[in-house]
Amino acid sequence: MENEKRDHWSEVLKRRLQNSTKDERSEEEKKTEETELFTKYYTEWRGGGDKDTSYNNIPRFYYRLPAEDEILLQKLREESRAVFLQRKSRELLDNEELQNLWFLLDKHQVPPITGEEAMISYEAYLQVGEKAGPKCKKFFTARVYAKLLHNDPYGRISIMQFFNYVMRKVWLHQTRIGLSLYDVAGQGYLRESDLENYILELIPTLPQLDGLEKSFYSFYVCTAVRKFFFFLDPLRTGKIKIQDILACSFLDDLLELRDEELSKESQESNWFSAPSALRVYGQYLNLDKDHNGMLSKEELSRYGTATLTSVFLDRVFQECLTYDGEMDYKTYLDFVLALENRKEPAALQYIFKLLDMENQGYLNVFSLNYFFRAIQEQMKVHGQEPVPFQDVKDEIFDMVKPKDPYKITLQDLVNCCQGDTVVSILIDLNGFWTYENREVLVANDNNSSNTGDVDDT
Repeated sequence: MENEKRDHWSEVLKRRLQNSTKDERSEEEKKTEETELFTKYYTEWRGGGDKDTSYNNIPRFYYRLPAEDEILLQKLREESRAVFLQRKSRELLDNEELQNLWFLLDKHQVPPITGEEAMISYEAYLQVGEKAGPKCKKFFTARVYAKLLHNDPYGRISIMQFFNYVMRKVWLHQTRIGLSLYDVAGQGYLRESDLENYILELIPTLPQLDGLEKSFYSFYVCTAVRKFFFFLDPLRTGKIKIQDILACSFLDDLLELRDEELSKESQESNWFSAPSALRVYGQYLNLDKDHNGMLSKEELSRYGTATLTSVFLDRVFQECLTYDGEMDYKTYLDFVLALENRKEPAALQYIFKLLDMENQGYLNVFSLNYFFRAIQEQMKVHGQEPVPFQDVKDEIFDMVKPKDPYKITLQDLVNCCQGDTVVSILIDLNGFWTYENREVLVANDNNSSNTGDVDDT
């Protein structure tokens, strides 16, 4: 059919052109008519008309959010979202269905057992999928099986690994639904107040937080929320994608507090634990000598080992949000998260912004010298011989290996994997001393371990 159309309009075009040879029109007029005819017949051949209606086939992809004064539409939207989330929740496996799935998997295990792991073949896996019910159907696919298939000589997968996979998926969907209930805007992200409400209502479900006084809840929530926003909102937009919250490990750390037998070591290393939150808040109170609930530069200078340089602290108070020149608890939390996690890109970004005094996007020799001079002055105060800047500068550039040999960017610091060492050299006398004496410290550690081995024998 298309060939017939094409032949038809090409023949007509040829005839018109042949007849036009007798015309006494100019070449330009003939060219214009030729173009018009070609456009007309080509459009007809393609099935178009005078009016382009192709937009009718584009599905609607934008729905305007109700305005603040459209109360009815807002209520309708909230109710619709609530019904949608309830429906999604009912699609998930409950505890009884998970237990039944485990019994079916155990019943269809295929010998021999590998170590202590019960295994299942693909044929038995499909049989379980047929018996497990419609909710489980999405878990029993060739793709899932292949993902869990490792080096079993019989082509089987571990029943425990598969069941853990299902449990993880169910947990992720449950958590996503739970977080979405606090997404007031319904746009897939949480604002600071939304996440605060989520964590506040989560506290009673976490046995490890049973000992917290209710008067401390607001400080605990602030401490917990700051970690999410410090690392997941680097542009400081005031909102975090729910998808990013699920993808990071912070929620796992927070929900780990459901374990009533969590070890002391695990609690101390977990930012969200009661001991950790009390430690951070206790440090803040200890620094606040005038008890006004805020920290001045002089009070903050006693943070940690009290070896942060005054030049660096000046930059902290110049760049960070302060109130009449003093720092509140929320700003202090950002400061602590940056200094306690110097290896992390978000922490390096925080410190880099302070080091980049002229907001150039890079550190040059002048920047490094400006901050290291304060380290040299501290060394003199402590009766130490200052290390020449030229030596330190060469070592920093050797560690970082920047793309531009005269400039160090934030990306250079992140890529070199030694950014934490570099910033410590520039802002903290204790950090510089640790770097300068690294060989002695390693030797002492080795001697201690060797002595321990001798004692053990």
